[in-house]
Amino acid sequence: MKNIQWSGGVEHWTKKGDIKLFLWEKPASSKVSPAGTILFVHGSSMASQPTFDLHVPGRPYSSVMDWFAERGFNTWCMDNEGYGRSDKHRPINFDIANGADDLAAGSDYILKKTGDSGLFVYGISSGALKAALFAQQHPERVARLALDAFVWTGEGSPTLQERKKKLADFISKNRRPIDRAFVHSIFNRDHPGTADENTIEAFADAILTLDDSMPTGTYVDMCSKLPLVDPKRIASPTIMLRGEYDGIAAMADLIDFFNRLPNMDKQFSVMAGISHASFQQKNYLAVYHILHGFFSMPELSYKG
Repeated sequence: MKNIQWSGGVEHWTKKGDIKLFLWEKPASSKVSPAGTILFVHGSSMASQPTFDLHVPGRPYSSVMDWFAERGFNTWCMDNEGYGRSDKHRPINFDIANGADDLAAGSDYILKKTGDSGLFVYGISSGALKAALFAQQHPERVARLALDAFVWTGEGSPTLQERKKKLADFISKNRRPIDRAFVHSIFNRDHPGTADENTIEAFADAILTLDDSMPTGTYVDMCSKLPLVDPKRIASPTIMLRGEYDGIAAMADLIDFFNRLPNMDKQFSVMAGISHASFQQKNYLAVYHILHGFFSMPELSYKG
């Protein structure tokens, strides 16, 4: 396994009570007009830097943070408690609600640093659940919300049906081991071929540099406690991103959630040729463009 070194960013730390939380910033390019601040939220089985600041030789802009920074966005990510560089010592399973509390602490720190009135928040998989719950609890901090590989009730999800077979094991402990084979399974379970081998290997290297186990809390929540979010209580403009082959959330489940969102400044985008980990797919640049279009939307002059 390679020893991954992240560069070109700024390391930050904040606290949630006495818990230390790691944040990573890639500042906006000074060559373009300021476009706002994005907070990227990671999923169940990897920390933030491998997901959002991945570098793969021969793959331009593998780092979504670099891509958006060049277009004028201040870009941030953070490791939830129990992941990566953040504290892991508490004897808990670090569930969705705990992750939303992390985002409250992290967003408070970021907003004080940047002076922004609100953040563009992107979450993927269980990170989308954390982001949605955070937006529900702190609507004043979320200017725009992007939910990728989201799940609402879990109905019709083949991935969650398989995962439920191990629910008793997940409930019995606070962490689950991961290895290179597990990282490969993320890309093979839905539709093999949507990501290239070099990217998968680089992703595995980056993940395993920081962690050899992951919390069980998000798995327990997604298998036994859904729904965790009330769409009617999400006030921010929202885009829902769904990979064509993603096995986490059924289309009907997501459309039902989408229809209940009260803010009519909302979008639903199906990403062709994408399975679950959209930024690590062969079609990743298309995902960036979809997200950029939503985050760069001009302020609406007429709202009815």
